[in-house]
Amino acid sequence: MEQNRIDARTKWSYCVGATGRDMAYTLVNLYLITYIQYTMKLTVAQFGVISTCIVLCLIWDAVNDPLMGIIIENCRFKAGKFKPWIFTGVLLNAVMIVLLFSVRPQGWAFVVFFGISYLLWGMTYTMNDIAYWGMLPSLSSDPQVRNSLVTLMSIFICVGQFSVAGILPTIVAGNAVRAYRYASLVVASCFIAFQMLTCFGVRERPAAQSAEKLSLRRMFGIFRRNDQLISIGIGAFLFNIGNGLLIVFAVNFFYFEFGYAAGGSRVFVFTVMYGLGTLISQACYGVFSRLFTRKKLMRACVCALTVCYAVLMMFGYVIPKNIIILNTVGFIIFFFQGLWNLMVIVMLNNTIEYDEYRFSERHDSVIAAIRSFAVKLSGAVNQGISAAVLIVSGIYASSQKISQLEIEAGKGAVSGSAVLQQADVYINAVLPRQTLVLRAGMVLFPLLAFCGCYLLIRKTYKIDEQEYVRIVGEIERREGRSST
Repeated sequence: MEQNRIDARTKWSYCVGATGRDMAYTLVNLYLITYIQYTMKLTVAQFGVISTCIVLCLIWDAVNDPLMGIIIENCRFKAGKFKPWIFTGVLLNAVMIVLLFSVRPQGWAFVVFFGISYLLWGMTYTMNDIAYWGMLPSLSSDPQVRNSLVTLMSIFICVGQFSVAGILPTIVAGNAVRAYRYASLVVASCFIAFQMLTCFGVRERPAAQSAEKLSLRRMFGIFRRNDQLISIGIGAFLFNIGNGLLIVFAVNFFYFEFGYAAGGSRVFVFTVMYGLGTLISQACYGVFSRLFTRKKLMRACVCALTVCYAVLMMFGYVIPKNIIILNTVGFIIFFFQGLWNLMVIVMLNNTIEYDEYRFSERHDSVIAAIRSFAVKLSGAVNQGISAAVLIVSGIYASSQKISQLEIEAGKGAVSGSAVLQQADVYINAVLPRQTLVLRAGMVLFPLLAFCGCYLLIRKTYKIDEQEYVRIVGEIERREGRSST
């Protein structure tokens, strides 16, 4: 149908706009806790409170996502249903990013400042995030068009993630305080620039105004009645736990396995594998989705990931500590996680038409909010796991010695080369059992999450490729009958 087609300007403006968003999210999600760990002198109690703040704020942020979906569903502006929230959210969130990486009170004063600022960061990001993802299913219901959008958008997501996750670790060691501050300014500027492309480049389809305002009670009713949304929502939560933990642990893993000086460059190469693996999986997804069903692809993903994480656990113990082996395993992991991520996005979006088919109502923003809910709730779990592993293993206590060096370097009291040299002395003093605990946390939790996700979707998610085509066809027939 004509309404399912989108023009090239809209397609590229929407997809390219994802680059800045994921630069910003990657900086905060992956490196804010690392910035605190390696540049702030905090006690274990203070670090524990900050970690708890992150978990609680992410939980609130996850709950806030559907609420934001309600607000978007109930509001209409001349500029469109989604664009005003994308515009306002990116401007406010960019300010919070710079503040989080630049304002540095000491001790408990920093803990208070962080708790307030991180809460505001999450709420302003939600404004942008729900509107941006809510716009995706509204652009087209055609499965081929939607797969094309998801694939192209995911490539730019990967570019944004890699530009931060790959480059930042190579420039922070020995100069961390200034490097993180400058990085926040650059990333915040890119976030604004790329989202302005979406705001002014996308031709948003007019949205029908529902006669009845969406309430909190109705929203939960929409969730409860959509059994497939519940299924894939929980599956997305489990998947994102597994998908995020390896990168969350990566910086500490490389520092304490290869040294502070060499760890940054090793993280860069590993992140190149992340970029290549994810990009290639995104580019191949369209081909794979035509050749194989999602059920077969997901089975291949869980088998490959189980083998690769087992190899990662044995790396340096049973398997030689060879960087080529490590990066090869990393590439395979990120390739299959990339494929799985796209399948989860598609399956989640397909529940919008499923809900429309069963109840003759369409709520793009509210249902799309479940994706963000799953990502942020899994992020809360991942931050909790990461902080617990760092504290229990004793890695955090050792890293605080490095943090003191970085603080002195930020004041100009010591040189960057002196920081690198002394940091390696502290790292070499770490006991093998401490790094083993870190490794176990990095491997076992993702495996459990992936297996749980696979089993849940296999048993409860019923909207396969053929069923989705049937559902969309029935919706179109209804619309055709109602227009005659």
